[in-house]
Amino acid sequence: TGEIEVESNNAGGILGGISTGAPVMWRMAVKPTPSIGREQQTVDMDAMENAELSVHGRHDPCIVPRAVPVAEAAAALAIWDALLEDADQR
Repeated sequence: TGEIEVESNNAGGILGGISTGAPVMWRMAVKPTPSIGREQQTVDMDAMENAELSVHGRHDPCIVPRAVPVAEAAAALAIWDALLEDADQR
């Protein structure tokens, strides 16, 4: 076809900080937040006194609803930074 194309986009469209011309892809993995299994010092706000907190078993909160906007914001900042850097070079 007379066009140069990459065989794969395994790099996500960026190699060494430079665009390959392929679509930019963002992949992300999130590790669940662990429960802390040892006693911790805290404050009982109802009784307004010092208290101890201990967790038995796993009670991990679901962070997925918070992870999505954080990932979107991180991607937006990275893209904005690249655009500003490109503008400085012109």
